[in-house]
Amino acid sequence: MAYISKADKDAKAVELRALAKQYGIKATVARKHCYTIVLNIHGGKIDFYGALKEVDSNYSKTYIQVNPYWVDDQFNKGVAHEFLTKALEIMNRGNYDNSDIMTDYHDRGFYVDINIGQWNKAYALAA
Repeated sequence: MAYISKADKDAKAVELRALAKQYGIKATVARKHCYTIVLNIHGGKIDFYGALKEVDSNYSKTYIQVNPYWVDDQFNKGVAHEFLTKALEIMNRGNYDNSDIMTDYHDRGFYVDINIGQWNKAYALAA
């Protein structure tokens, strides 16, 4: 059963805050429902919206939910891609996925979410 402890989240949060500071990003780290670690990016110097490979009606200029499995397909190579890749590496450290779709067997360490902006508050791009 998927689970991430508060201590594990706190340890990852220290590294994620240092990474965010290095890239000039304002972000918070949370734990949702005891089985998901969430990185909420509120503002900073990186233009995530401009780094998207394809912009369609599914994307809002205020809020992007990053697909942790498809960062390479979702974002162009550059600073945004580099930051997200490093953040996912930190967040997934100690995680595992022994699931087998063929036998409908589900065994996962924990889940990872990255949100850029929020549904009610846009990502603040710094000048």
